[in-house]
Amino acid sequence: QVQLVESGGGLVQAGGSLRLSCVASGSIDSINLMTWYRQAPGKERELVAGISSTGYTNYRDSVKGRFTISRDNGKNTVWLQMNSLKPEDTAVYYCYADIRRPMWTNYIPYWGQGTQVTVSS
Repeated sequence: QVQLVESGGGLVQAGGSLRLSCVASGSIDSINLMTWYRQAPGKERELVAGISSTGYTNYRDSVKGRFTISRDNGKNTVWLQMNSLKPEDTAVYYCYADIRRPMWTNYIPYWGQGTQVTVSS
């Protein structure tokens, strides 16, 4: 089995910072893309930031310059450092990863359970 477990969410005032973590555990051979998504009430899930196994990153425009994604391949962990938070960043944040299990050929998508981030004005 493979699990993605997020942590680090919480309540913060506007302008504050939070650091989200996501650890992949279980029977893992390699991880390709690791991504953070978020979903606010009544809205569709949207991509926040992604990072490839080689360190290539991409961000949605609204978080550029404020959020930083990073990963440790040896620890199967991805982080999202969120600075200068705004009320519109309030959402449930989900970790996503493309994971190949031992003896498998293809990468399979996995999701974490989500962690709530609430930014008060």
